[in-house]
Amino acid sequence: MLALWLTLIFLIVLIGPFASRKIEGNLEAFLFVMGVASATVSSAWDAHIIQEGFVAPIEITLAVLIAGALFHYTREYLDRIMTRVLVTVPLPAIIFAGVVVLGLLSSIISAIIAALLLVEFINVLPLHRRAEVHLAIVACFAIGLGAALTPLGEPLATIAVSKLAGPPHHADFFYLFNLLGMYTIMAVTLLGVAGIFLVRREPEDVEETLSGEAEPGGLGDVFVRAFKVYIFVMALIFLGAGFKPLIDKYLANVSSLVLFWVNIVSAILDNATLTAAEIGPSLSEAQIKAALLGLLISGGMLIPGNIPNIIAAHALRIKSTEWARLGVPLGLVMMVATMLLLIVSVI
Repeated sequence: MLALWLTLIFLIVLIGPFASRKIEGNLEAFLFVMGVASATVSSAWDAHIIQEGFVAPIEITLAVLIAGALFHYTREYLDRIMTRVLVTVPLPAIIFAGVVVLGLLSSIISAIIAALLLVEFINVLPLHRRAEVHLAIVACFAIGLGAALTPLGEPLATIAVSKLAGPPHHADFFYLFNLLGMYTIMAVTLLGVAGIFLVRREPEDVEETLSGEAEPGGLGDVFVRAFKVYIFVMALIFLGAGFKPLIDKYLANVSSLVLFWVNIVSAILDNATLTAAEIGPSLSEAQIKAALLGLLISGGMLIPGNIPNIIAAHALRIKSTEWARLGVPLGLVMMVATMLLLIVSVI
């Protein structure tokens, strides 16, 4: 019965934002209600979950608030710098460099800061809406992947290294880099190349730019955006807590490739929660690699899948349908290509 209710909630979370414009326009409140529902159905409420729900989003929210205020006051200066750069450097080169540098740098400066820098990068580029949406999605895929190379990048990496620190894996600071580096660096570079073709100034793209929409309320909008991120992250924590019994029961002991594809649920569930539930010292290196790659790639497919997506989508007002239009097919192509690489590496 529990599995049935959680499956129903999962389908509502997956379909709701695409089926209703009201839900899409109030995604934070919708996910919060679904998070409360899933935690209630699973009887997951305890002091730890409640404390985590209120405390864990504070760091992200403060980063969004401080960086948002800083960029608000320095935007004119950044605009002037980018205008000078665009005079001498072709736009495709800027797009490629921006995606790759933010993707790889996120492992050091964290995915949160990289996402905030991405928003400002997009704001100062001379692009229209469709091109800006494409750039946000491609870059968020790159940031989500690159941030996993060190424990500094994102919670998924921190949790994975912590759980694998003992025997037999003895994970250290460079463990994930050695395990995933070839896949993630290759993927980030190819995403930079994809950005060149997906992010272009086209005559038919005449919609208002995202940067023109991003700050209608001035500094006040920075606070509103930070509050929405706080609620969004809290909702994902409650969702993860609610789905944990199902994850523990069905996902912890499956084969590498099955685990890789099942982790596509990371498109709407917090990948740090899934990592905590799935990753452990009893798993083989092949299982760990497949599980983490599945989580990292699918996390870019929909807005709730990763923190960079949430930050960029809120700051740039990207709708769920706009994100999914490119995020889902791009993510599926990356999943298939990675699966083939995993099969070849085993052979």
